[in-house]
Amino acid sequence: MLTGLSIRDFVLIEQLELSPLPGLTVLTGETGAGKSILLDALGAACGARSEAGLVRSGAEKASVTASFTLKKNHPALALLRDNEVESEGGEVILRRVISADGRSKAFVNDQPVSIQLLRQIGNLLVEVHGQFDTHGLLDPATHGAALDRFAGLDLAPLKAAHTTWQSALKAEEDARATLAKAKQDEELLREAVTELKKLSPQTGEEAQLIEQKKLLQNSEKLAQAISTAQEAVSGEQGAEMALIEAARALNKLGDLAGERIPQIITQLDIARDAVAEASGLLESMQDDIGGGASLEQVEDRLYALRACARKHRVTAEELPALYERLSAELELVSDGENKLDKLVAATLAAKAAYERLARMASDERAKAGKKLDKAIKTELAPLKMERANFVTALTQGSWGPEGWDVVSFTVATNPGAPAGPINKIASGGELARFMLALKVVLAGSSDAVALVFDEVDQGVGGAVAAAVGERLARLATEVPVLVVTHSPQVAAKAAQHWQVAKAVINQHTRTSVTPLDNKARKEELARMLAGETVTDASRKAAAALLAGNAA
Repeated sequence: MLTGLSIRDFVLIEQLELSPLPGLTVLTGETGAGKSILLDALGAACGARSEAGLVRSGAEKASVTASFTLKKNHPALALLRDNEVESEGGEVILRRVISADGRSKAFVNDQPVSIQLLRQIGNLLVEVHGQFDTHGLLDPATHGAALDRFAGLDLAPLKAAHTTWQSALKAEEDARATLAKAKQDEELLREAVTELKKLSPQTGEEAQLIEQKKLLQNSEKLAQAISTAQEAVSGEQGAEMALIEAARALNKLGDLAGERIPQIITQLDIARDAVAEASGLLESMQDDIGGGASLEQVEDRLYALRACARKHRVTAEELPALYERLSAELELVSDGENKLDKLVAATLAAKAAYERLARMASDERAKAGKKLDKAIKTELAPLKMERANFVTALTQGSWGPEGWDVVSFTVATNPGAPAGPINKIASGGELARFMLALKVVLAGSSDAVALVFDEVDQGVGGAVAAAVGERLARLATEVPVLVVTHSPQVAAKAAQHWQVAKAVINQHTRTSVTPLDNKARKEELARMLAGETVTDASRKAAAALLAGNAA
């Protein structure tokens, strides 16, 4: 709820501290006393447009602070968290500072914020209903959400179904685009796969060919060196035979030299194995030079690999991986239609699930709309608008997360007249009463923690004014209501009564607000009943009004 309103140097208000109570609060006073200034000040704190004329004459700046206490799940707190504004215990303090040059600054919980964010938060906390308002329920964009809350609709399954449908649709569209491109490039793709398959590149082949080429380019030198080494290692006078002879000679000694002879023989055997391995490597190397591919064949193969790599803008080492990837893409062309068919089926199933839930939501909205129309009609009769007709219109629009319904609240003020938007059809007084009827029926379905009605009783009196007051008081049991009124019947219903007055002090006009006790309330109601001259009769009538409401 709205717990405090602090105003400094705003228009005609020099300094003012107000603490609204739960329930219905009324503001009364002479015409021109400045009742609308309070509403303008609250609007400024909630992000309404500002101008230099709002700063009190002679002051450097004006400031307005509005304090609220919110439940922990209020959407305004989530909005603050999203914008990294700290809030403790559900308390939110909105502050607006307006300079004499017209510039303004915004603060939430003493943290600087943009005017746009201040307005977003303010719109979640306070609803103002008057002749010239275009937001709240007068904004058609809010009608769908208001009807859904009235109907008690849980839109989470529908939103999830819409997300699933859109994801399936995107997967289908992506696959369709990929398949179309693959088909377009199929001939080139097939040609590239055939070429790579024929070439059959192997991982590490380029490095092997480079090494082989180096060997072949130096084959004569290598052959001569290998032959000499082979003779030295395994020839008749080579190392291998020498090691065998050495081991044979030592074996003849037996155990004459103790344990050392077997150790030496073991080492000779190890050496002989190493020499034999070296001999095998020399022989293999000799085969590579003499019995393998020719230098021309190696160079041709190396050229073919590199030419293919340049053609496909990869390295020769990447050719095997390229072959695997292009083969997979070619396979996609062959199997793409099957995969696409499955995705199309998934999209159709997701769309059908969404349609089913959207149709259910639409049916529920239609039922709730008729119920709402009937309830509004019931409220309009005591407000002297029994000839008016309220219609909740549902039309089909684009398919979105909340379904396809476009909801609009329409009215016809005279029998037989076509229904149209509330703010285009109803006059100022009618508009305020339509809003009152709507808010009474939709009580509890709004996030606002304070409702403001500006002259909702305009042009009515007697029993109609009393009916307006009764509905305001009933609405105030759900959410605190602040009302600017000229009707004593409305004012008598209040739990809190503020009198707005204007006076000239030291040649400066000032507006003040005074909370009234029971005695002062009776006098103010008597003034409202009698006009300029308060009479005993008007005082008795005022006392009767208060007594009737107390009962």
